[in-house]
Amino acid sequence: MMAAASSLIQAVRTLYGDECRIESRRSVGGGDINAAFLLSLSGGRCVFLKENRADLVSMFAAEAAGLTALAEVAGRSGAPPVPEPLAWGTDGGHAFLLMEQVLTGRLKSAEAFGRSLAALHREGRSDSCGFDGDNRIGSTLQPNGRMRNWHEFFAERRLGFQWRLVRKKGFGDGKSERAMEKLLRLLPSLLPDVDEGGASLLHGDLWSGNWMAGADGRGRLIDPAVYYGHREADLAMTELFGGFPSGFHTGYREAWPLEPGFGERRDVYNLYHVLNHVNLFGGGYWGGVISTLSRFG
Repeated sequence: MMAAASSLIQAVRTLYGDECRIESRRSVGGGDINAAFLLSLSGGRCVFLKENRADLVSMFAAEAAGLTALAEVAGRSGAPPVPEPLAWGTDGGHAFLLMEQVLTGRLKSAEAFGRSLAALHREGRSDSCGFDGDNRIGSTLQPNGRMRNWHEFFAERRLGFQWRLVRKKGFGDGKSERAMEKLLRLLPSLLPDVDEGGASLLHGDLWSGNWMAGADGRGRLIDPAVYYGHREADLAMTELFGGFPSGFHTGYREAWPLEPGFGERRDVYNLYHVLNHVNLFGGGYWGGVISTLSRFG
């Protein structure tokens, strides 16, 4: 992938030659955070474009780094493919990220998709939790400063960070504060340590809107918020909003079984994402926070 580009046109010309030009731009679904477009280039090539405010260019740089990390594991294992990041930079008042266009298809095997995620978690490993640089979970900062201990990382960089944000926005009271403090203290007894002494490379934001089937029938991952951590955190989010095909979880567990009690731990992992939804979208998600915290206070 090329270095930061000073304009979209410069990025296109650096990638495909000085004679290449953008012939059309078509808006496509891009989720809640970014605007998304399909660019048709001279010569018949199409590329995918994300845009946001210029001051968020670091968000796209971090996403490109995450896609690159996922692609590196996919290149040497059966992990899910990801779109290739091509260029990122600023263009006037906008930040942008250019990626390859992924043609959509129909998923051939949900079980194979589950096994491919297990391959990502097993083959992408680190001796510490976090990532080389912060990124975003939605539009919220996701701090990734490295820590050796998974429980300390999840307490400080994930639950604690999101909790401090919601408190600044006026949510919570003394009772919920005490419940959160108790939960954070109990994490070492509630959650297992990382598998085999190594943290797994996680997609980080693995809900149903962040996977797609490619034209080859394989499940692909998009829009990551990567970091190294316990693989259960990814698996938990796949069950937060549903939308994963029947057989996906069976395939994952056949490839790499989970420790007993995952069903009881799932809500603790997903509290991070529910808190983030409060920070992004408001109090409609606060009831989910209280439902989990009520087990601890």
